[in-house]
Amino acid sequence: MNILITGAKGFVGKNLTEALKNIKEGKDKTHPELKIGELYLYDIDSDPVELDEYCAKADFVFNLAGVNRPKDQSEFMAGNFGFASTLLSTLKKHKNACPVMLSSSIQASLEGRYAGSEYGKSKRAGEDLFFDYSEETGAKVLVYRFANLFGKWCRPNYNSAIATFCYNIANGLPIQVNDPSVQMDIVYIDDLIDEMLRALDGNETKNGAYCTVPVHYETTLGFIADTIKGFPEIRASLGVPDFTDPLILKLYSTWLSYLPADKLIYDLKMNCDERGSFTEIIRTADRGQFSVNISKPGITKGNHWHHSKNEKFVVVKGTGLIRLRRIGKEENGSDYPVIEFKVSGDKIQVVEMIPGYTHSIINLSETEDLVTFMWANECFNPDKPDTFFEKV
Repeated sequence: MNILITGAKGFVGKNLTEALKNIKEGKDKTHPELKIGELYLYDIDSDPVELDEYCAKADFVFNLAGVNRPKDQSEFMAGNFGFASTLLSTLKKHKNACPVMLSSSIQASLEGRYAGSEYGKSKRAGEDLFFDYSEETGAKVLVYRFANLFGKWCRPNYNSAIATFCYNIANGLPIQVNDPSVQMDIVYIDDLIDEMLRALDGNETKNGAYCTVPVHYETTLGFIADTIKGFPEIRASLGVPDFTDPLILKLYSTWLSYLPADKLIYDLKMNCDERGSFTEIIRTADRGQFSVNISKPGITKGNHWHHSKNEKFVVVKGTGLIRLRRIGKEENGSDYPVIEFKVSGDKIQVVEMIPGYTHSIINLSETEDLVTFMWANECFNPDKPDTFFEKV
């Protein structure tokens, strides 16, 4: 299937293009039903001769081209309605009745705060043109009225408040929110691309005469701004946001994509002594603490137990011996037996440090550091450490 994408250099165009390339090149194997042929990428700086060639060969058209921020209001109609007319005329010229998708906007409703919008009028005119084209030619037309879109590669300080918030906060710049109560219906770029791929396979999501992206979020401008403003502090405290909320997960991914190069790396506090080091990586309120422990050759660490805290040890480099013993005495008055596990980075295994068992980890090497990834079910609290010394 040969696919024409107009507006290929725009926010949606770039994401769609890369998704289709991944499928075509076999990097994305989750869409075996899609057989991608040539990708015809057309944008404002392309040669009009190319449009003629592409319209003759395309099996599906994604019309994402449009004008959002013209110097003059009259450019809305020329850029949105005008190009749509050119595109459809060229398809008719080649008697190509392939399916055509139109990227429209909720502003085309011309209702509420969008009443009188010149941008909305140009989008509505484009919609009507596409519906008339479908009736005339029998071609399948898919008209999507997009809400506010967000995600990686969206241009900040242009026509997306979320992109602007993410860029500014990521770069230490202020943001301005005039009315935090403003209601917003927002769509994440990956959810949009998933719908575009369904449409390509003939499984678009219909809503009356229009098509729609089924996954969207209704929220307020204030919630979005406050959430994004909190991301730098969360990262600085070694935390992560509440990813059980899919909107927060998607906002965080978007914010990360705007970080400048010097903020892609940050220091961690290494607690070092003669035995090696212990470094926390991530602290979470409900999923515990992730750390890395480095033991120098011959060193034993641990020899303590917990009432409730539990941990998972994973040796990723070197060879070690993990020892556990249940606290207290057996019925005959003797110590409980010691359980031992020899572990190494050559075979990644998890060893559970369970409540009520004192435990230790010994670096068996005389020359090599022992590196252990550790997870604890709760973050360390110096006011209630739940850690008690006792040799295994």
